[in-house]
Amino acid sequence: MINHTNYLTIKQVYNNHEFPKKVAILYSDVKRDYFPTNEAYITEKDSHKNAEIIKNYLTKLGIETDLIPGNLKLPHVLYKSKPELVINLVDSVKGSEFLSSSIPGVLELLEIPYTGAGILGLSLCENKFLTKKIFQQNGIPTPHYQLANNHNDLIDPTLRYPLISKLNETHGAVEITNDAVSENEKHLRERLKFLISTYNQPVLIEEFIVGREVSAFLLEGLNKKVYLAERIINKQEGKYNFATFELQWLDEDNDTITYQKFDDRVLSEYVRKAFSVVDMADYGKFDVRIDSSGRYFFIDSNANPSFGPKETENPIATVLEMYGINFNEILKRLLLNTMRDAQGKERLPVPESFSSNAALKM
Repeated sequence: MINHTNYLTIKQVYNNHEFPKKVAILYSDVKRDYFPTNEAYITEKDSHKNAEIIKNYLTKLGIETDLIPGNLKLPHVLYKSKPELVINLVDSVKGSEFLSSSIPGVLELLEIPYTGAGILGLSLCENKFLTKKIFQQNGIPTPHYQLANNHNDLIDPTLRYPLISKLNETHGAVEITNDAVSENEKHLRERLKFLISTYNQPVLIEEFIVGREVSAFLLEGLNKKVYLAERIINKQEGKYNFATFELQWLDEDNDTITYQKFDDRVLSEYVRKAFSVVDMADYGKFDVRIDSSGRYFFIDSNANPSFGPKETENPIATVLEMYGINFNEILKRLLLNTMRDAQGKERLPVPESFSSNAALKM
């Protein structure tokens, strides 16, 4: 519950500080020929459109905003634009998610404060196998797994079917279809051959956890605040119930995937630890499966997950709204905290109900 007296005092303090006069939103420079498949392209094709929507929020605050694609011209354009801070929404460079970690490097060299994870955090995010290794070493539960570099690699005999195969360096549920789950080795090897030859990257194989799924978001402000929501799949297309690429990106029914609040202190502590050990910053997202015995298994990790208001059908915005958090208020506190951090001042306290997305670094 908010202490209204404290909230009014904090609000008055915030009002005594100016928003940045100029912000740059960096977004993915998307061209169809950058991506090996149309599915991969679909996950990023609206990057400029979504950046425009966030720009509208900033414009209403009286903030000049430049939209800048994350491409070869970025250093020159940033130097010319001279933003006071950057909102980094770049998910890929030339179609490669792994190259997105180069964006914080540019910003560090130019000494521009920016949102989200740094070079290490983004690099870890784009290697699911390494992320799972780090989770395993730090006691964060994850399904048994192995990495396949060739479709003829020996399959670990201790892995139990059904097994799900995922692209190791690609997010956005690309190729997470009903065909992603294998019940025998013959099907798995066919699947590995297709993925490795098409996307030219290793494939992560892990035991498929039958059960419920929770989306866990962490927003970093004065404290690390965790928001949990069970993801409800209202349209089961195959034998196993999970959020396929088709349901997430191609299904036009807004009620296909819904959320409901979920609460568990144990899971929240796991999320805080996971956020720290893979060097995330500001905000992060984890997908967690719950088996029939109530055990948790971290199946995916996203630094700098998709960020935007509810009209972009953004999962973060949807879950935040369930907790009474308005995107406009989050954005305001993001900007103000970033400005104060950039000036080396003490962070302002933020009411729990308006936990910020901030803590931006130089």
